[in-house]
Formats: sequence, C-alpha cells, structure tokens
Amino acid sequence: MKLNLEQNPNLKLVTGYAADHLMINKVRHDGNVILTTDRVVGAWAPGGFEALRAEDFAAVLDLAPEVVIIGTGSRLRFPAPQLLRPLIEARIGYEVMDLAAACRTYNILATEGRAVAAALLFDTI
Repeated sequence: MKLNLEQNPNLKLVTGYAADHLMINKVRHDGNVILTTDRVVGAWAPGGFEALRAEDFAAVLDLAPEVVIIGTGSRLRFPAPQLLRPLIEARIGYEVMDLAAACRTYNILATEGRAVAAALLFDTI
C-alpha cells in the first residue's frame, strides 16, 4: 500500500509498506526498525516478535518519545507485560497494533508534532 501525504521534508514518515519492507520518505528499509520523526534505527529486535526482550524496548528510551507505537506484523499480537517494563517504568505510553495500523497512526502523530516512536516488526518467515 502506498500512503500519500503532504509532508514536511524534515520529518521521517512512512510513505509505503508491504509484508517485507517499509518505505520511509520513499527510501526502502528491510527488517525491523524503530522510527522517530528524525531518525531510523535499523536492526531492531532482530529475532522478531517471538524473540522480543525487555532490552529491545529499553532501546526506545534513548529516543525520548512520549508515546511508542508498537507494530507487530501482519496481525495484532501483544508482547508479554514484563517485556514492556522499561516503557512502563519510564512512564512512556504505548499502543500495540498491527503493522499497517501502526504506520498510519505513527504518521498522524508525527505530523501533529508529537514526540512519537514506532517500533515496527515484520513477520518472520
């Protein structure tokens, strides 16, 4: 699916996605990423959803978001609560959704000027 938005060229926005990649400002990114309005952190959570660790979510803290959108691939899956402990202890809000919804929600929050991070996972094959 392609997303067309009027965008500030300084913002990192999802301009498209598929089952195996994201387009961020029309540049292809393969693999799991953390996305903020000014940064793309690749090679995040390399083991995918099944291998998530609390340390994966602790990595998001360095980006200082006020909210984290967690995209869990083609379907909605909830990480175990103990994995989210770093976000909870830092009092950072989070929402869990499938990848498509996470991309759309991230773009809305980013264009509103929110301090948002998207932790985006693809299905492992």
